[in-house]
Amino acid sequence: MKELVEYIVKSIVSEPDQVKITEEESDAGILFKLEVSPEDKGRVIGKQGRVAEAMRTLLRVKAAKNETRARLEIL
Repeated sequence: MKELVEYIVKSIVSEPDQVKITEEESDAGILFKLEVSPEDKGRVIGKQGRVAEAMRTLLRVKAAKNETRARLEIL
C-alpha cells in the first residue's frame, strides 16, 4: 500500500525527491504519514481536497482487500 501512495504522489509533485512516507501500525490499522515539500503540498491536496480524498479512497480500497484499515495523513 505504501508503494501505491508513493507512486501516485511522486507522479503529481514537482520535487519527487522530497516525498517521504512513514508507516505506523496499530490495532486500528495502518497510518501513513506523507511529507512533501511546502511548494507541492497544494498539488497533493488539490482543489477542495479532491486529490487527497481520491488517494484516501484508493488506499481504503486496497486496505479492504488486505482485510485491514488504512489512513493517510498529510503533514
